[in-house]
This record gives sequence, C-alpha cells and structure tokens, in this order.
Amino acid sequence: MTAKWIALGLSLAIPVVAETVWLDTLDLSTLRQGWGRPQINRSIRERPLQIAGRTFERGVGTHAQSRFRLHLDGQVDRFRAWVGVDDHAQGPGSVEFQILGDDRWLFRSGVMRPGDAAREVNVDLRGVRVLLLRVTDGGDGISYDHANWAEARFEVRGSPPRPEPVPEEKPYLLTPPPGPAPRICGPTVYGARPARPFLYRIPVQGERPLHFRVYGLPRGLHVDPRTGIVSGTTPAGAGTYDLTFEVRNRHGVAWRSFRLILGDRLALTPPMGWNPWYAHYDRITDSIVREAAEILVRSGLADVGYQYVNLDDCWMNAEQHGDPLRVGPLRGPAGRILPNAHFPDMRALTDFIHARGLKAGIYASPGPRTCAGFAGSFGFEARDARQFAEWGFDFLKYDWCSYSEVARTNPGSELEKLQQPYRQMGRLLREQPRDIVFNLCQYGMGEVWKWGAEVGGHAWRTGGDLGFELDQLFEVALRNIALREHQRPGAWNDPDYIQIGWIGDARSAGPPRPCPLTPTEQYAFLSLWALMAAPLFYSGDLTRLDVFTLNVLANPEVIDINQDPLGLCARLVRQDEATFVLAKPLQNGDVAVGLCNAGECAATVAVQWTEIPELRLVQRPGAGEPGARQLVRLRTRAPVVRDVWRHQDLGRFPGGFSARVPRRGVMLLRVSPPG
Repeated sequence: MTAKWIALGLSLAIPVVAETVWLDTLDLSTLRQGWGRPQINRSIRERPLQIAGRTFERGVGTHAQSRFRLHLDGQVDRFRAWVGVDDHAQGPGSVEFQILGDDRWLFRSGVMRPGDAAREVNVDLRGVRVLLLRVTDGGDGISYDHANWAEARFEVRGSPPRPEPVPEEKPYLLTPPPGPAPRICGPTVYGARPARPFLYRIPVQGERPLHFRVYGLPRGLHVDPRTGIVSGTTPAGAGTYDLTFEVRNRHGVAWRSFRLILGDRLALTPPMGWNPWYAHYDRITDSIVREAAEILVRSGLADVGYQYVNLDDCWMNAEQHGDPLRVGPLRGPAGRILPNAHFPDMRALTDFIHARGLKAGIYASPGPRTCAGFAGSFGFEARDARQFAEWGFDFLKYDWCSYSEVARTNPGSELEKLQQPYRQMGRLLREQPRDIVFNLCQYGMGEVWKWGAEVGGHAWRTGGDLGFELDQLFEVALRNIALREHQRPGAWNDPDYIQIGWIGDARSAGPPRPCPLTPTEQYAFLSLWALMAAPLFYSGDLTRLDVFTLNVLANPEVIDINQDPLGLCARLVRQDEATFVLAKPLQNGDVAVGLCNAGECAATVAVQWTEIPELRLVQRPGAGEPGARQLVRLRTRAPVVRDVWRHQDLGRFPGGFSARVPRRGVMLLRVSPPG
C-alpha cells in the first residue's frame, strides 16, 4: 500500500473534532432589536450578564424584539446557551427565547420574567442551513425586556456560522396603474352626528377633469361638481340616507352606492390618513403638514380614501427643548393651550386642509406633559376639547404619556385609573359642536379593547409603538387577530401606523431613511392591516413618496377589503411553525384570504375551502320583507380566486388553493363563492 493510501485511510479513521464558536465573537451588526444595541459579554444596561442571581462571563445582551439570522451551511452540530431576563432590567419585563432552523421550531423557552432561573438551551443543528435566534416580548410590549443569551456557543465541524442580513430585494410593482375611466374608491358607509359640520371628499381614480353628482343628499348637504367634495351641515335628526355617487369623465361613468348614517356612531370603517410621527418626530412644522395635505391629493392617495392629515406630538410649547422655537409658555389667558412658533395659526391650518376635502387631526396627552415633554392637557381637559373643536380639528389622538404620575395619586382600582382620563375626554368630545374621532393611545393597558368603546373611543392601540418591532409584523398581526371579537364598526383595534417607504429610526428619532423592510414585507404590511380591518395611517415621509411605496399604499382592491362595511377582523384558519392562513368574510359574500409566510424561507401555503365555512353558504336577497335573506347552499362550480394585488382572476379552484409564498410574504386573495 502506498503512503498516499495509508494517509487517506488514517484521515478517514480520525474523527473531526468540533470547534467551539462563541456567539459573542460573531459580527452582531445584523442583529435587529427593539431598543438599544446588542452588547458583548454584558447586559443591555452594560452590567455583567446575570440571570436570577447567577453571573455569566460570556454572552450577548439584547432586547426584545430581536432577530439574528445566521447561515450555517449544514456545518454546525449544536447550539448551547443559558437564557433568561437580565437581573438589571429593573422592571416587569417578559420575553420568550425562540430558535428556528429552516423555519422549524427547535426551541421555545416559554415566557420568562425577571427572577426566573436561567433555562438551558441544547439544540441539535445537524443539517440546518438557516438559523434564526429570536426574542419576543411575551405579548405585553417591550418595556424592560432585557434578554441574555448567556454562555452561547456553537459546536462547528466546518465553516463557522455566518451572520446573514435580510436578503436583498429590488422593488417590484404589483398594483396595476389606474385606468383613465372613473373608479370610485373608499368606504360605502359613513357615520356622522346630526346637526354637525360635514365634510367628505369622494375618492375617485381616473383622468381629470371629473364631474360629480350625488343622488339622495339630505337637505343641508351639497356636492361640488368639480371636486367631489360633499360639505354642509347634517340634518338635525338621526336617520339613514341611501346615496348614489355618479362620476363622469370623457372615458366613461361610474356609480357607487353610499350609506350615510346619522346617529351617535363615527368611524364606521377604519380611519385612513397620514401621521407624521415616524418620519418627522419633533421636527414637525405647519409647512410640513400643509405639504402633506397637498401630496395626499396630488399623489392619488386621497383618491383611494386617505382623508385624515394629523398632527402628532410637539406642536405645543415645551419648557425645555433643543429648538428654541418650540420653547415658551405652555398656556395663555384662561388656560388656552399655546402652539409653538412652528404653528402660527392653527385655524388657518385646518382651513387649508379642509379646502382640499381632507380632515385634520391633533394630538394631546391626559398627563401634565406629552411623551416628548410638551404641554399636556391635565387640569385643562374641557378647555382643550373646546379649543380643538374651535380650531376645526376632526380627530384626536390622546396619548397616555405622563398620566402615570397622576394615576398613582388617584383613588380607585387600577382599571378605573386607566379608564378615567379617556372617559372624561370622550364625554367632552361628544359635547363639542363638531364630529371628532377619538383615538385612545395607551398601548393596550388594562385590555383596552374590552372597554375602549364604552369610554367614547373609536380606535385604540393594542400594543406598544410598532416602530420598535417592525421585524415582528406577523407576530403583531397574530396578537391583534386574537382580539378580533372586540372589534366592530366604530370600534377598531389599532396595531399602529404603516411604516414603509422613508421613515425615521424610532430608537433615535432620527431623520427619514429607507425602511428596513424588504419590498415583499412592505406588501405584507398592507395585506395584514387590510385583513385585520386596522386603521390605515401612513407615517412615512410623503416628500419621498416613490413609485414603489405608492404602489403598496394605493391599491383600491386591498383598501376595499380594509374598508368593508362588515368591519370584521380576519380569523386565524390554521397555523404551523412559519405559515398561517387568515380568512375575512366580506359584505357581498366573498371572503378575503391571506396565505401568510412569516418564515425565513419561501414556503407553499395551502387552504381548503372546507376550512372556511363562509364559502359553503352565501347570502342572496330573498323575497318578502325588505332586507330578508335566504341562504343558498353551494353545490356546483368551484369558487373563483382573485389575486387582489395584481387585480387578476386566477380561475376556479375546486377543493382549495395553494401557492408558493416568498419569505416574509402574504398572498392576498379574494375568493368568490360559486352562485
């Protein structure tokens, strides 16, 4: 036997010894987390890694929500670690550590809290190519969610783990451009109170000029035939008015039924519009808001239903701020709240917005200060409610912020303390001589979805600021969907604003830059919010609104699903490790279906029609009394499946439908029962 063959035999007989590669030695620049930056061999608070009194020399301190994607190439045998909440978090944090390999669950710690003993991780990674280390917020927001991957290391027999950024995608367009003929968009039902100022811009796509007519308008309302802006004062009594919109241009004519309901309910479909927070933070000015109103009209966003132009924090004065034009007395004569120098005339601002057929929104806090340290409404609630109405605002976002200081000294139960400021402002807004939609921003505390409508709210945040957990879009949607029974027309669960295009960094309130989501994730964002019937408020920089972002925001068929009059949030049909299916019944008997892939790899997602009972029965108008219905059982022909983003009928599919859905994507379908 030659020396060559002897050497080969010896090499085959000697096992390859696994090398230890520590997590803290890898490049952590692609680790995304909800607050702060990942820390090497120390906690987020830059203290020694410590879990339930046990100190660890090595590891990575991170903060929910966090994601770290690694490419293993099948070269890694095992991952070992100890995990838990860091002892220095100094608050009631809760996290869950999760490990997925090729989109299969390999480890879940369960929800862990401060003081819980460290849990050992020992995961077999043989054959795994893509690994995801994830820390979620335990379902209650990210406050104090300081998470430690302690003594974390890989046993490697080949190439070491390679941190992998989000796969690069070039923008692509799914929504077909609007045609030249008129197409009426937006809601088909609208709530208003009697004897109040009324303003509604009929959303229409199509070549200008357009000519508008409205049949059935009650006395006191009129339509501008050139702009389609319906304005005036609603009749004094409650009632329902069935209107017909007619829009013509040289390419054709379009009609749409529209029900105006005068009573005590507003926001019968999810509100839509723009909010500046995630783009402009404390840099907001009168000129930015005016420009936003013009862009909503010029870009075509108003033509598909975006109607509110809202302010957020920092329009008032502060006692201290880096911008001297935002510093000044908080209140004037008789306690009148004072805008800062960047907002010289609030009534002129709302008049500017209203002249374009759009509505204006404002922001306040029930505490003595807003979240950014500006003048709050505490002690001046009635005065501020009157002032907002006098200025002409149509929407109020009421942000908890410093009210915790007040609540601590108030008598009553914790629930009563949470409800009190919103109950008070809800009553005050109802007393004003104009309709003001009331948005409760208190991050889901006290299960607000159970009582938000009772205190006068029309929408309420169900969690923390989404800007800190954009990587968790699918998880946020699933949490919101679990609350679907508490949602109805005029009462909406709000998972926060749409953050695509150019947005600022919520961690630093920095200037706008391209958002970190891939194009596929940005389409998924709108798909999920449409299926949830969530409020649609874009919070990006409108001056950087490019063709792609507009393509995502302005699909009228996606918006029709969001604005469906039934107001139903989709339900979860089924779920596995990385994929799930959502179904949302629509008023006309169709069902919107989302084939969702929350995983790191493309996956086939399937649905069977037997999983969606609404597709086996369809309502049709019946004989007899007006509004009667007869149920027609479906026995023939297969349902028609339509690709909502592409506006394409895909055909009839008996039994069910499946499709290959890209990483972090949603295929949004509209399924019509055979009739």
